[in-house]
Amino acid sequence: MNATAVTVFHRPADATAFRTWLARLAEIAAAADGFVEACRAADAEPPLEPGLSVTFRTARAADEFLDSPRRAAVLAEGESLGFHRRSTDLIIVDGQLPPPGVGVFQHTVSPGKESDFVATEARLVTLSATFPGFDGAALFHAGGAGRWCSVLRFRTPEHLSAWMRSEQRAAALPALRSELAEDFSVVAHTTPFGSTLRTVDGQTRVTPTWKIAMLVLLVLYPTVMTLSRFLGPILDAAGAPPWLAMWLSQIVSVALMSWILSPAVAVCFRRWLDPVDGAGKRVGALGAAVVAAVYALTLLLFASVKWLQYWDYT
Repeated sequence: MNATAVTVFHRPADATAFRTWLARLAEIAAAADGFVEACRAADAEPPLEPGLSVTFRTARAADEFLDSPRRAAVLAEGESLGFHRRSTDLIIVDGQLPPPGVGVFQHTVSPGKESDFVATEARLVTLSATFPGFDGAALFHAGGAGRWCSVLRFRTPEHLSAWMRSEQRAAALPALRSELAEDFSVVAHTTPFGSTLRTVDGQTRVTPTWKIAMLVLLVLYPTVMTLSRFLGPILDAAGAPPWLAMWLSQIVSVALMSWILSPAVAVCFRRWLDPVDGAGKRVGALGAAVVAAVYALTLLLFASVKWLQYWDYT
């Protein structure tokens, strides 16, 4: 899963020199293993911080770039030119919650409204700066048509929550929404079993339990059937008593489901599991129908292929 490293800076005295230097930093990132894209922050509006976001294919690749000697040398050169970082680097990983006190918002801006959107974001940041614990905000054009990402930092999660739930923010959001092609969303956290947690407009939304139950069954049935067919005989041949063989089989089953099978299936059903994107009746019914169809296929497979039938494999 992609990981984005976000670095923000104090507003420089020489904006032109800073942009030239920041381009060098982006070039170093582009040469690193696992690089995906680099985005310079939109900092024309004073409340918005200058900065750079660099996306890599894995969190490890992002860490290796952040710790690389080449990056350290360029940062040291920037320090000598007066380009100072305003905070520690942030790592934002797809499918995981941002660091404490950090809000990450994704936007799809309507064509022709980019400049209005940036101005509205600046006004929103100016308002959020009046709240206790405010630490800064940066806005990035995240690649793709109209895709933007804003990163808002507060000192603690409680300070961020107070801003998210405030009447002042609620009153300012209609102007922002008028410039979007679709409502903005907040970066979500997804568990290995597919349950997705999102906070939208200060309200927490979670994947419905019935969807998680359907996907657990989707993965559990073929896993148990396959282990019974192939692992069971091995344990029997090794002389394991039934109670121990079952326990060992369940360990393998839980491990496979937790770290490999369920996360892979959750990716395929990402939209259906999303408590916002998948909340519509049409999306819900379509996803359930697909899961039911896979149920039927797995039942047919184990019912018709004798080689897979653990009760008759001899």
